[in-house]
Amino acid sequence: MISVAKLYKTYRKENGTPVNAVNNVTLQIEQGVFAAIVGPSGSGKSSLMNILGLLDVPDSGSYLFNGKEVSTMNIDELADIRNKKIGFVFQQFHLLPNISAKDNVELPLIYSNKIDISGLAEKALIQVGLGDRINHTSAELSGGQQQRVAIARALVNDPDIILADEPTGNLDSASGSEIMNIFKQLHSKGKTIILITHDTKNTSCAQKIVKIVDGTIITDK
Repeated sequence: MISVAKLYKTYRKENGTPVNAVNNVTLQIEQGVFAAIVGPSGSGKSSLMNILGLLDVPDSGSYLFNGKEVSTMNIDELADIRNKKIGFVFQQFHLLPNISAKDNVELPLIYSNKIDISGLAEKALIQVGLGDRINHTSAELSGGQQQRVAIARALVNDPDIILADEPTGNLDSASGSEIMNIFKQLHSKGKTIILITHDTKNTSCAQKIVKIVDGTIITDK
């Protein structure tokens, strides 16, 4: 599903010092795999996630998504993949505060070509255990519940891949465990999961563990 080879991405700080955020990364992620990309803060894992999620482009290297070279895709093709093929979950929930959970989950559907979207948001919220919170606003939800809404929003277009960047980072341990259980359930139903984390406890359910330090993969097993 995802195959990258010899990826490089360098950023420059204000003083001009280059930071090799992604340094000669070669990686394959097969369909249906639960993969965890692990590393300390500043290791480059989020930079790699942004490239894998088509939110950023590498300076050089190859990225094949379902066999097609990403660098040959136009803006509309990239946006279509982000909307339909990849569901994003971030450490910050990125929910609009004054609308309901249902309305937040429906946002990706605005950009889809689905003719009938009725019931899809409710179905996604039920899937993450929030059937009784459909009409609640973010202010009426706990942190763990807000992250569940964010996961439901990632699921509403039925993507092939769930790409989660530190999804438990703002949660207490109990809420974090609940969120990880949701990812396990999604994987058991055939979703490809790519988890970005610094917490090795979150890798226990992963089939593939990739450790990254200073932008370089040091283990891939």
